[in-house]
Amino acid sequence: MICALFSQGANAQTVTVSARAAVVMDGQTHRILYAKNPDVKLMPASTTKLVTAMVVLDRLSPDKVVVVSKDAAYTPSIAPRLRPGDRVTVRDLLYLALMRSINGAAVALGEAVAGSESSFAKLMNEKAASLNAKNTRFVNATGLPAPGQYITAENLAIILDSALKYPLIKQIINTKERDLTVGGRHLYLRNTDELLWSNEGLIGGKTGYTRAAEHCLVFAASKGDCTIVTSLLGERVRGHLWSDGRKLLDESVQVADGQAQPEIYESPIKSPVVLTSYEPARHARRRLRVHFKRHLRRYVRVRAKRRLRRHARVHFKRRMIRGRRLSRRRHLTAKRRVKELGEKILRRHHHSRIFRAKRYPHKKRYVRT
Repeated sequence: MICALFSQGANAQTVTVSARAAVVMDGQTHRILYAKNPDVKLMPASTTKLVTAMVVLDRLSPDKVVVVSKDAAYTPSIAPRLRPGDRVTVRDLLYLALMRSINGAAVALGEAVAGSESSFAKLMNEKAASLNAKNTRFVNATGLPAPGQYITAENLAIILDSALKYPLIKQIINTKERDLTVGGRHLYLRNTDELLWSNEGLIGGKTGYTRAAEHCLVFAASKGDCTIVTSLLGERVRGHLWSDGRKLLDESVQVADGQAQPEIYESPIKSPVVLTSYEPARHARRRLRVHFKRHLRRYVRVRAKRRLRRHARVHFKRRMIRGRRLSRRRHLTAKRRVKELGEKILRRHHHSRIFRAKRYPHKKRYVRT
């Protein structure tokens, strides 16, 4: 049965998506049902891990144990992170890579197959070429930004359709939740594909995100006798992935008479495609300068605060000493204070009498006898 998406008749309605590129494809015939910028080369983000999983399963057994290296453990990634020396099976690493997009798991798998990530990328490109994904090139196993790494929405749909032929990959991307034990730690995994909870016919999918690639999604769903594969690349708002994906999926089954013409169009990409590496040298130097200046300012502020605190402690101590001297009389007993007050009054009275006697010598009554 041939699936068609939209009829070009008078009642046809154009479906718009906000992603940079999108493709809806019939999984059986690879016929394009809907396409927006299908041949534009964009960054794949973590959808790369689908090819990583296929290359790994072509060469390794799922029960093989892999030792996580430092390079794999320290690869930038979201939680949960792997630790150097962890012994993990290939099956568990695939669950970590495909369900939660753990970059360290993808690097560990690549190193277990080819010894290094760069050598593994060559095998990935060979696999993509064998799948007729001609406008695709990989530089690493994770999908992190790298110069010269790109994919198209059409090629991404072809890659997922090929990945569904692997029973383990199909099982993993259809798993909503799973508990794993890695290195003595209990890990809870929740699939990043939110469509699994909202669509019963969904076979599974893979999400991805980097700043350069923005949000990406590729998924497959069964509608009757058809398997619909949908890919979205370069979506700014993550929530639009789910709404646009459901919209394309619903519209793809409205016209299934085989007489409708596919809707294929191109639109200008507003935001430029940024091809960057993990950390270019100039960016690293600039980041170090900013980091140094920030910490230098912080160091100066801390030194200034310490200096102020030291002066404040000195002044406070002096005030306390002076205060203790002045407040000694306050801590005397009441009887002694009364006595001292009386003596003070008498002294003042005596001084006043002497003053008056000196000033008025003719008044002898002021002179003490």
